[in-house]
Parts: sequence; structure tokens; C-alpha cells
Amino acid sequence: MPIDPVPADTPLSKLPNFDPRSVPVIAIDSHLPPVDAARFGARPMRQRFATPPRWQPEVLAERAFLQRPLSPASVLVPIVMRQQPMVLLTERTTHLSTHSGQVAFPGGRQDPGDEDATHTALREAHEEIGLARDHVEVIGQLPTYTTGSQFLITPVIALVAPEHQLVLNPYEVADAFEVPLAFLMNPAHHRHHAFEWAGTRREWLSMPYMDGASERFIWGATAAMLRNFYRFLSA
Repeated sequence: MPIDPVPADTPLSKLPNFDPRSVPVIAIDSHLPPVDAARFGARPMRQRFATPPRWQPEVLAERAFLQRPLSPASVLVPIVMRQQPMVLLTERTTHLSTHSGQVAFPGGRQDPGDEDATHTALREAHEEIGLARDHVEVIGQLPTYTTGSQFLITPVIALVAPEHQLVLNPYEVADAFEVPLAFLMNPAHHRHHAFEWAGTRREWLSMPYMDGASERFIWGATAAMLRNFYRFLSA
């Protein structure tokens, strides 16, 4: 029996045997300066969102692979204010229908009862990883990012007290871990990838991070939103 061809607009994660780690790197942005570490403090970040500089986000949307109305969603970008500020990320469980097994921020679709994007991000972070709101200080938002699955995501930036405790929802989250903000805000760790499938070229960023002996492969929408955060902090 002949096998139906996979459409060109199929999401990358659904392609047969696709592994983003195996796709060649076409460029690394070592020529761009890292963000000055002095900007990672709580006060400088609060001030930057209160009086933002003139800047342009670099990546705002992916190539759509679903034809449906945009669905509002939010993610929390939690910066744990340790001696070295750390970004809290999750690894999604492998059985989820979208972005399964990928590194992501806690977040999800906006519910009808949510007051705004911040409410969605905080609710989802509490549901997914048990992050209590009294340990979180929201300081601002980045421009929305549209995924190929037509989620219109608002990244909500927050400072998190280091004494927070996590309780992972095992249905949605396989693991939670932290990556130094300085690592993510250094373009020497930003890698560009390109992939041809059915006559269509796909491009994305990755920021692989070695967490002990394990590689945390940050890519796709999560890496794109981090890249926009880099542009915001470096402006």
C-alpha cells in the first residue's frame, strides 16, 4: 500500500524521525555582544520595563501549519533571582499533543475566566509546576509570538524568589530546571538551523545548554522568545 506523502506544512516535531539536534548549524552569532550582566539585577530589569528603550523584536511568528483562528495564550518567563539570575524552564512530557518532549516555559491557552495575559501565565505556572504567586513579581511583557499551531503567545516576564518550591504536574511536565540568564543572553550560544522539507525551507534558533551530563536542547518558540528578550535587554 503506498504511503501518503507528508504535507510540506507539517510541524517539524511531527515529521518522521525528525530530531532538531541532528540538523546542521548554519550560523552562530558570536559577533553579537552579550548583555551586560549589570542589567540582570532586579532594579535594572524593573526600570527597563517601566521605561523601555526603542527596540525591535527579531522573531514574531512561525510558518503556520494549521488553518484556524488564533488562540490567545501566555507563558511565564520566570527569572529566579539567585546570586546568578537563572531562567526556570520545563521539559514537557512526551504524550502531549503539541510540543511534546520539548523545552518550554510554563504556560498555556487563555481560559475564559482569565482576566488578562498575566493571569493566564500565573495560573498555568501554578498548575504545571506549582509555582506560588506570592513568590512571583511580574515586571512586564514582551511582544506576542505566533506559533505554527496558531497560538498567539504573550511572554510574561517575572522575577521569582529563590526560596520558591515546585510541585510538578506529572501529566504535563517531565522535569524543571534552571539555565543561567547570562548564558541565554549571550549570542555566542545562539545557533541558527535550516531544514528543507517537501520544497519548504524551515529556519529556527537553538540554545543548547549542558546541565551536568545532560543536554537541554532549547529551540523553536522558546528560543525565539528568548532571542527577543535578548534584543530587549541589549537595546
